[in-house]
Amino acid sequence: MLQKLSTSVALKGLIHSIPNYPEEGVTFLDISPLLADPKGFAAVIDTMAEAFEGKIDAIVALESRGFLFGPTLAYRLKVPFTMARKKGKLPRKVVQTSYQREYGSLEVLELHVDALKSGSRVLVVDDVLATGGSALAAAKLVEDIGSSVVGYAFVIELLFLHGRSKLGEVQVQSLVQYD
Repeated sequence: MLQKLSTSVALKGLIHSIPNYPEEGVTFLDISPLLADPKGFAAVIDTMAEAFEGKIDAIVALESRGFLFGPTLAYRLKVPFTMARKKGKLPRKVVQTSYQREYGSLEVLELHVDALKSGSRVLVVDDVLATGGSALAAAKLVEDIGSSVVGYAFVIELLFLHGRSKLGEVQVQSLVQYD
């Protein structure tokens, strides 16, 4: 537990809070310093990999900042990686679903119909767990093409939005929490 706590504290020090961005009353959590720190980035990937090693068959990462962690984690775990993208960004046949964003706007997420082998155990990866809307949308897409989500991995969790409570009875990992 001490190692996990010290990792969380160290990572939190590499995330900068930007008040009133992108709009008044919102605090943006900038992960750029974390990405620029090789030891910090390695700690993210190593900690996520340790939690899900041997438990998954594939990774689905959410556009766009999930793409910063998903491919490296997939490489580390030696599993396939695929992208859940915003509407109109994928060139082949897709399944799609819509969800409500934390700022109130409606978003559409898509996944190629052939992105996963049927029956795959999937880990959904993103940078932030807020309300859980985008993560649930990704899970719906995974299920729509015949696979199942067995876990979620996030760098940051905004506890005050209670997104974790919406994700069901699967393993949910977040490395840094904000109240």
